[in-house]
This record gives sequence, C-alpha cells and structure tokens, in this order.
Amino acid sequence: MQSHRPLMTIHLFVLGAIASVLPAICSAQAPAPAQETDEDGAVEIFDGETLDGWHAVPEGTDDDWSVEDGVIVGIGSADRNAYLVWKEDDLTDFELTLKYRLPGEGNTGVEIRAQPDESGKRPFEGYHADLGHIGIGPRILGAWDFHFATRTEYPCPRGTRLVIDEEGKTKSTMIEDAITLDDINDRDWNDVRIVAEGNRFQFFINGKPASEFTDNAKEGRLDDGTIGLQLHNEGMRVEFKDVRLKRLSNSAE
Repeated sequence: MQSHRPLMTIHLFVLGAIASVLPAICSAQAPAPAQETDEDGAVEIFDGETLDGWHAVPEGTDDDWSVEDGVIVGIGSADRNAYLVWKEDDLTDFELTLKYRLPGEGNTGVEIRAQPDESGKRPFEGYHADLGHIGIGPRILGAWDFHFATRTEYPCPRGTRLVIDEEGKTKSTMIEDAITLDDINDRDWNDVRIVAEGNRFQFFINGKPASEFTDNAKEGRLDDGTIGLQLHNEGMRVEFKDVRLKRLSNSAE
C-alpha cells in the first residue's frame, strides 16, 4: 500500500504556516478601537500610554512632551509658547476637563479654538485659559488670556466676568464666589473644566469659577479651532492627565 506520510507532512506544514500569519493578517485588517464615550458623552482624548492624536507645535519641540506613568509630561526647552495640540482643528462647542499639576514654578494653560497665527506673532491665535504656580498672579493663574494677531488683547484676570460688545468695547464685573488661592492645591493635582458654547467661555478650577467672557465682536471672533496644552518657560515641568472632551450639541447663538 502506498504511504501518504509525505503528503500529510506537506499539509501540516501549510496549516502551520497559515496559523502563524493569520493573527498578523487579522490585526492589520482590524479597525482601530473606537474612543470610549462615558454616560455624559465625554471621550478620553489621552489614552494614558501614548501621545496618539497629539502633535507638538512649533516644529522641533517633540522632545518637550512625553508620557510617564499615565501622565502627559511637558518640560520646557526654551522660553517660548510651545504646545501639545489635539488632532481636531474644527472644534466649536465643547466641554473639556482635565487634571494638571505644576511640581515647581511655571506658566502654562490650555489654548482653545486655536488657529494658526499667520502674522507670526505666536504659533496660534486663540482663547487661552491660563494656569501657573501659586504666586504667579491673578492675570495668569485662573485668568483668560487673548492671543490675537491684530485685535486688542483684553485683560480678564481671575475672578472676572468680561463682556466684549460688537464694536470691541468691554465691560468687566466680578464673579461671586470665584475661586481663591486657598482653593488651589499647590504643587499638586487640580481639576480644570473649560466650557466653550457659542460666544461664551467659562473656566473653572476645582469646581469653582475662575473667570469667564463673552465675545460679541463682529470681526476677529474665533468660532472654531483646536485645543493645545501649553509650555511657556525653559526648564518648567507641567503634568496633565484625565483629559476628556465632550462635544456640545446645543450651541449658544
């Protein structure tokens, strides 16, 4: 009787080869996992392990940013505005929450509705929720800063509610029960919440209002853009985690 052993050996070899490459093929064809959305509709935009979806601006500042123990770490390599920028550049109305920590001194913050500054004055035009160490002053920690190419950059320090009218004139009032320095954890984690809805912008630290403004200007208002985490000072270190973005469906007019 004729032996079938060589044929069986070939079959086993082929099956083994298929089994070895099949996982790789399936992995290559499988779509990237979708971002998980929580009950409130917020999405984690930092995965705790990589900077996927983020990029450094300006060019050459990639080494300023890294991930350590589930935390985004920024270390300033020069005195300049440098950013870690989220990939979506057409964000309009949203709620952004995150935690930040400044182990030492420094000036940082979150740029929203950021658009490239064609004038070269800064990397971006944008509305900037300012953060810094305890003692840096109310015009930075808890303030809104305005990064405009040509428009007036109005003061909106911590504790202020600012309204900009259609012609660019402003009116400021104080916010009742605004955050104080006693409410901010020195060199430890603090919660930030930023709400951009229509032309109204609110900034909270540890659940308390820090500052807010409404921009009714006819010209130069920023209606969409990206999000950027900022480094400002050489040698400073800032840490971010639990970065969540919730898109708002009902826009204020």
